[in-house]
Amino acid sequence: MVGCGNILRGDDAFGPVLVRTLYERGVPEGVRLVDGGTAGMDVAFGMRGAARVVLVDACATGAEPGTLYRLPASELGETPPLAGLHSHNFRWDHALALSSWLLGPHAPTDVTVLLCEAGALEPGQPLSEKVQPQVAVLADLLEREFYPARPAGETVTLTAGGSLHLSAAQAERWFPESALVARVVEGSASDSGAGGDAGAAHPVLELLPLVGPGNGGLVLKQRNAAGDRAVLLSEVLGFSVGSSPVGRTVAEPGTLDADWDEGRGVLRVALRTHESDHGGGGAGGEHGGGG
Repeated sequence: MVGCGNILRGDDAFGPVLVRTLYERGVPEGVRLVDGGTAGMDVAFGMRGAARVVLVDACATGAEPGTLYRLPASELGETPPLAGLHSHNFRWDHALALSSWLLGPHAPTDVTVLLCEAGALEPGQPLSEKVQPQVAVLADLLEREFYPARPAGETVTLTAGGSLHLSAAQAERWFPESALVARVVEGSASDSGAGGDAGAAHPVLELLPLVGPGNGGLVLKQRNAAGDRAVLLSEVLGFSVGSSPVGRTVAEPGTLDADWDEGRGVLRVALRTHESDHGGGGAGGEHGGGG
């Protein structure tokens, strides 16, 4: 996926902002993201060998800002000349022309162009109010239609006490130093925990391994003779596990899908959450080790 546009020119930054959003969500194996606003000629080489290519850019046709367009590249006309091309005027059709020129018969043939109508192109401004929400819309579409099917994979267990359990093999593979840092980030519609509502967005727990004994962080503690591990995350989650006062967010304990993001080197765990409709003690205040 190539995001074209000038990151410093208002809504023209739509493509590069989308690339960064997808990167933050996690990049599965088989997907390559290219920031066409800074990559220059590397855009063409980034497209080499790709089975499918998606080009994303802003456009200005006079339509309502935020309007989205989808164009099969095979139905487009001639590509523009490359004379005078530089990073500040690099557009989606330049990416096509550049790949054709540099790659010749190796240029991709399955190409889709996704465009967002720009509203404001003033230098130094962020995405406009009507364009900004479309970043998430296209990110969801790309994950749903263009990302490879998610294989049946790893699972971990979140306990009602706020501990995350990993097998000995998982701990050795992902966290060889038994130390990590953790955070909860906003998920997308494709981040559905086991048994979660289809199409619903769930918070995602990200675990980053630390290398070296002096780096601190959270510690994976051995919890049985088999070497399985546990880490207490109740304070990191920012909400309770199992039960909570009415109106508070609750994470549901149980078996959860776990995906290792090779590109970013983090473990992503899609949480299942709901708003509490009854009182009860939660795990948010616990400080002890995981059981």
